[in-house]
Amino acid sequence: MNAKPKKGALGRGLDALLDSDYGKSTTSDELLQQPKMGGISEIPISQIHANTNQPRKNFDEDQLQQLAESIKEHGIIQPITIRKIGRKEYELISGERRFRASQKIGLKQIPAYVKEANNIQALEMALVENIQRQDLNALEIALSYQHLIQDCNINLEDLGQRVGKNRSTITNYLRLLKLPERIQFALRDTLIGMGHARAIINIESQQDQLFVFEETIKKKLSVRQVEELVRKLQNKASTTKKIVSQLPFKYQKFNTKLKKQYGKAVDIKRNGKGKGLISFNFNNDTELESILEKLLNQ
Repeated sequence: MNAKPKKGALGRGLDALLDSDYGKSTTSDELLQQPKMGGISEIPISQIHANTNQPRKNFDEDQLQQLAESIKEHGIIQPITIRKIGRKEYELISGERRFRASQKIGLKQIPAYVKEANNIQALEMALVENIQRQDLNALEIALSYQHLIQDCNINLEDLGQRVGKNRSTITNYLRLLKLPERIQFALRDTLIGMGHARAIINIESQQDQLFVFEETIKKKLSVRQVEELVRKLQNKASTTKKIVSQLPFKYQKFNTKLKKQYGKAVDIKRNGKGKGLISFNFNNDTELESILEKLLNQ
């Protein structure tokens, strides 16, 4: 005699694989309480996760506390925006300051727009909305543009239309990401402004960029003063480039002799009018002292 199959074995197997909530039937009351896509609902804060792609990385604690006090007094005027990523689980798209401030005062629920969005769409919405709110610093905006171009596969023309900026403005922000990290950190921490950074990025040499940056911080230079300092450096570099490195044959033997005596870092440059310079490059104080001793003992 064939054994009868055990009733409900398949169901128990699925329950073991799925979250226990999925194995339960949904009542009509639960369906009515579920947030509607595209609408505003009161969502438990415990069910919302912060967005790891949030462009703003630094939040001023004093400002957060002020916002928290305002929410405590007047409530949340503008809902946050979230997307559903699981049953009773959401990811924040925009409104992290309101979300954090609400956590500070212990709110259990928060009004939220619930949107349908995949990972790329959520990232795009978060970045575009934050850029349009104009409360990001220059480096955060630059990183947001970079994310939109690289991760969301948006070209400069489409990006300009979405954020309401022309191509040159976006390009100027993206150029900031080529600055040395020290300068980027200062921009992030608002130790310098966008105007300072835009002037510094026009310098070709990273060493000169850092020199101008240090002068800016040390002397608290204005944007106009930084621009003037950059002009002087560029004029000096331009003058140096005008000096022709090729020497007439009669001077080449002296150039060879100097290189043998002082090292490969020595060079003679002369233009067509007979003007030029002799340069001694060195990498440390020991090399400098060696060059000076040889010069003084001639």
